[in-house]
Amino acid sequence: MPYADLVFTGGPVFTANTVRSRASAVAVAGGRIVAVGHDVSDLIGPSTEVVDLRGRMLVPGFQDAHVHPVWGGLDMLRCNLAPYDTAAEYLEAIGSYAVAHPDEEWVLGGGWSMSAFPGGTPTAAALDTVVPDRPAFLPNRDGHGAWVNSVALRLAGIDRNTPDPADGRIERDAAGEPTGTLHEGAMSLVNRLLPVEPPSRLVDALLEGQRYLHSFGVTAWQDAIVGSYGDAGDPAPAYLTAAASGALTARVVGALWWDRTAGLEQIPSLVERRRILVPERAPVPELVEGRSARFAATSIKIMQDGVAENFTASMLEPYCDGHGHPTDNSGISFVDPVVLNEAVPQLDALGFQVHFHAIGDRAVRECLDAVGHALERNGRNDNRHHIAHLQVVHPEDIARFRALGVAANMQSLWAALEPQMVELTLPFLGSPRDAWQYPFGDLQRSGAVLAAGSDWSVSSPNPLAAIHTAVNRLAAPEYAEGDYEPFLPEQAIDLATSLTAYTAGSAWVNHLDDVTGTIEVGKYADLVVLDRDPFAGPSDEIGATRVLQTFVEGDRVYQAD
Repeated sequence: MPYADLVFTGGPVFTANTVRSRASAVAVAGGRIVAVGHDVSDLIGPSTEVVDLRGRMLVPGFQDAHVHPVWGGLDMLRCNLAPYDTAAEYLEAIGSYAVAHPDEEWVLGGGWSMSAFPGGTPTAAALDTVVPDRPAFLPNRDGHGAWVNSVALRLAGIDRNTPDPADGRIERDAAGEPTGTLHEGAMSLVNRLLPVEPPSRLVDALLEGQRYLHSFGVTAWQDAIVGSYGDAGDPAPAYLTAAASGALTARVVGALWWDRTAGLEQIPSLVERRRILVPERAPVPELVEGRSARFAATSIKIMQDGVAENFTASMLEPYCDGHGHPTDNSGISFVDPVVLNEAVPQLDALGFQVHFHAIGDRAVRECLDAVGHALERNGRNDNRHHIAHLQVVHPEDIARFRALGVAANMQSLWAALEPQMVELTLPFLGSPRDAWQYPFGDLQRSGAVLAAGSDWSVSSPNPLAAIHTAVNRLAAPEYAEGDYEPFLPEQAIDLATSLTAYTAGSAWVNHLDDVTGTIEVGKYADLVVLDRDPFAGPSDEIGATRVLQTFVEGDRVYQAD
């Protein structure tokens, strides 16, 4: 056998394969793993780069099964509020940005937390104090609401006589006047007026997002919305441009956006988009007839509901009023179940994977029902449908994931007590529904396939922080906002399971498991060097683990300072 290009030795190797075997050396040649074991010294030649792990762990590249890198990168290029936590900090940052960018027609950015404001709803009056002279549009961290100033409301013609759209709500005061927060579909009343970002700006945003994800060891992902949604524009051209230039180093599956304002008539256009955006099988990442083997749009994203904090998550029973009394609001199912039950079987028959957003228990059930209809009509196949978020799952639906072959796409970082959960979620869910949240342990015990993602820029894309929460049901120390007890600790999953979900599990969802996701001979050398062996220390230190180096096909794409 010829000498290896790259060898890792001197530390534990988490392979993430079915038996979770341990090794201490890995050899790479031609971008693929050629040996896994304990002694690969015979493959070390004069030109071989040797990485001495020094007791640190080597793991497969993390794969984020639900993320928005172009939006996240664009937030970093705009007025980025993610580093801050209080209303005063947000206003100071927005004011400073506005002063530093006097020529921008709109003040754009986002990343504020609902817990920083009473009721989770900031006001135009507050925003007017720092941006009084031009429109401002700032979505929150979860992307399900936006903070706008009075100029933006005026330009959009939003006043007390403006009706709420069917899929959203305008926050109002007691007199019915808009206050400056727009929920869900109401955001479109303003973002349709925003200036279009030039294509080069979206490429810059993608590469900034990719750089950031690589710094956390993420080597592949599923972009959860590819299409025209929000103000950022369609990320697909940015992916193709980056791939054509060789700048796209990650492996990316795109989830084509299902327009919830339309119906089954959009399916032919989705088929055509897939034809354009799915590559022919190629042995190396290269542009093939305008399509890239590093990027393929083979999934369909259906957002079935909103979020619990603004009462748009779709619930089987009505929300409480905060005092335990039921209201008349049980949230919004964005896609009529009648349409969903026909759309999913048709998409399934066409070979699409369906990537659902479901927060509430009714939305989860509606998605499972739709997959059940597809199974009855089409039989079993390998499309690998998955439901993301899974905040509230009725206990009767847990076993259906395994039975229907639906993967549970976990955003584990959210499964902890923090101010937003305590103040804006628990009082309005009520018992017993408050104990049905993020049931990862039950899903694991039922035999469901577990995958993992971050939903960045909604929350941090750091897999180790999410894994810390999955194991401890507590926020990692760096992310903790208060001193709380573990949240529903019976739903914790072990470290090996959580690591496997973020590697092999997400690779399975992305149909990349034949070439990535585990450390095995023949697979691509998508690998990450951690700064420690997280199995060797206490579980409450998992979140302190850092990424030292990230490799894609044996090429180093990130190295810590």
